[in-house]
Amino acid sequence: MSNDFDQDGLANGRANATPRKEGWEREVLEKLAFATIKEQRARRRWGIFFKLATLTLICFAIWTGMNSASDGKENVGPHTALIKIDGTIEAKGAGDAETVISALTKAYADPGVVGIILQINSPGGSPVQAGIINDEITRLRAENPKKPLYVVVGEVCASGGYYIAAAADRIYVNKASIVGSIGVLMDGFGFTGVMEKVGVERRLLTAGSNKAFMDPFSPQSDTQKIYAQDMLNEIHQQFIDVVRKGRGARLKETPDTFSGLVWSGAKSVELGLADGFGTVESVARDQLKSNNIVDYTQREGLSDRVLRKFGAAAGAAAIKAALPEMTTPTLK
Repeated sequence: MSNDFDQDGLANGRANATPRKEGWEREVLEKLAFATIKEQRARRRWGIFFKLATLTLICFAIWTGMNSASDGKENVGPHTALIKIDGTIEAKGAGDAETVISALTKAYADPGVVGIILQINSPGGSPVQAGIINDEITRLRAENPKKPLYVVVGEVCASGGYYIAAAADRIYVNKASIVGSIGVLMDGFGFTGVMEKVGVERRLLTAGSNKAFMDPFSPQSDTQKIYAQDMLNEIHQQFIDVVRKGRGARLKETPDTFSGLVWSGAKSVELGLADGFGTVESVARDQLKSNNIVDYTQREGLSDRVLRKFGAAAGAAAIKAALPEMTTPTLK
């Protein structure tokens, strides 16, 4: 009986099933073909769009480069060269030594430049970058004695910013500017106590007894503390020597001069850290006798920005993954 029922059910199923249309295989193939063609067309359109966008980007980058390369500085007659340092003194930043020195070199090489104004608005940064810029300003001034270089301070000219400013012929401030901070610091955190409380074990293998120096997850010995302090004192003395050399007899030293304190612009003039009050316009007009101000600041080009955005993040991540992070001395 079971077999009869199954056979009847199958027979009824076949009778009630909707008959398939003849040539359905062809319709399916046609639909697949049309869908494939449609997808290829869309892909081709997007490909053309991206190619045009890339071509436009390249053309714009070339135009920007040509425009910045030939900005008319050669034909403006006698003028004051303006170079701005706005932000932290650091590699690949606004106060990058390579960028600032490139602008200084062009300004000194231009026969139409009667003098240079270095406008600084910086809280400080790398002693290496600041030192390189200071050395180059000193060299360029010695080679071009008829082209004075004056610093005009904006909101703040502290630490690494002042390290650079000390190399100028004169320093002009606003009475409310923040000036000074002649000191060096090295900061970081120690997590050894927290790790012990939560039961985390630091597994670090080194070759060299001081390779883990300043590692935040390892205890710091008294010997390492003394070594770090000696290194900071050495860099601090370099900073002090630069300020004394740059300011000379104008500097009125007090016990606090090199303590890391900051002063208002008005007080900095009293202490001999600055020479007077002025703005870019007033210094160009009254000191350099040239109201014609041309900006020589080197700015990052479009192509550089694109490369940096797409490549720097990946590169930095790879370096951080491969190397332990270490704190470096900072002029702040």
